[in-house]
Amino acid sequence: MALNCGIVGLPNVGKTTIFSALSSVPAETANYQSYSKNPNIGMANVPDSRLTKLSDIFKPERTIPTTVEFIDIAGLVRGSSRGEGLGNQFLAHIREVGLIVHVVRCFDNPNIMHVNNKIDPQSDIEIINIELALADLETLSKRRERAEHFLKVKGKTDQKAAEIVLAVLDKIFPVLENGGSVRSVELNQDEKAAIYDCHFITAKPMLYVCNVDEEGMRAIVEGRTNAGSAYVEAVKKQAAEESSQAVVICGKFEAELISIEDLEEKQAFLAELGLKEPSLSSLIHAAYGLLGLRTFFTTGEDECRAWTIHAGEPATKAARAIHTDFEKGFIKAEVYSFDDINKYGTEAKIREAGKYRIEGKEYIVQDGDVMFFKFNV
Repeated sequence: MALNCGIVGLPNVGKTTIFSALSSVPAETANYQSYSKNPNIGMANVPDSRLTKLSDIFKPERTIPTTVEFIDIAGLVRGSSRGEGLGNQFLAHIREVGLIVHVVRCFDNPNIMHVNNKIDPQSDIEIINIELALADLETLSKRRERAEHFLKVKGKTDQKAAEIVLAVLDKIFPVLENGGSVRSVELNQDEKAAIYDCHFITAKPMLYVCNVDEEGMRAIVEGRTNAGSAYVEAVKKQAAEESSQAVVICGKFEAELISIEDLEEKQAFLAELGLKEPSLSSLIHAAYGLLGLRTFFTTGEDECRAWTIHAGEPATKAARAIHTDFEKGFIKAEVYSFDDINKYGTEAKIREAGKYRIEGKEYIVQDGDVMFFKFNV
């Protein structure tokens, strides 16, 4: 299952620093406008205290969390949609992801250049969003040409489909022309299906990440106002207007934190900023949620493992996440919730309490389910 997020932003906003902290993959950073053709790719574990608890209960040989892939796409600039700074290659990478993580600089530092020579989160957001909208306008134009061609040369069935496509494109065009997003246009399922092959970038969910410095993070934790917190409020306002989300991270701090192996030292380092857990956790969970993902678990003496499915998927899809044979030969699923094992402590006591269930193929898996599959191939 492709659980991938593309990290975008202007040059020097800190996205590569955040990527390195997320994935523990060293990536090149530079205090200049850099144009690397290839994106950095890394995996981040999804923090989940429930998996830790299950591991404490079952004491398996190994514990395996679920993961999300992050792709660090080199800095976009004004004109990227027209190929400035190798922009077309970057935009091609964005088309392949499920979620866009837009990092916005929310700190002052004269030693780190800004592409526009001033810190203005709203302007920075506008530049990126306009470039993505312009790229989608180009896609729309090409799709319109193809649909209009179908109206002239194809049969009635294809012509009818082309008419539907054109009607949807007519709804989207004025929004994109004004720098808006496809995701902001109200479309029904049939309309979405008609333009699925366009893979519009702005149809993807967007998560804003406010990258602050350490003083900015302290001010936010303590409820004070400073330049950094003011920048953050501007981003949050923009996110709210788009019905999106914004999380706050100090990328430099998180990058230093990830390098600390000693747990007590790590906790002391967190306490310096008044944090109880890494802020990266909030980013990962927000991304996971916006992708519409849910977690179920499998347990045993050999392994406790978290698995990922999309919300609303049945037990057979959960079985497939483990192995296609589980889906093909699905007989039943034995299920209980994490809350049950957390409350009762053992599977035997869960059975005694009548909380151990047998579910069939159509059962809709719930977040936090612990499952054991019976199958025959």
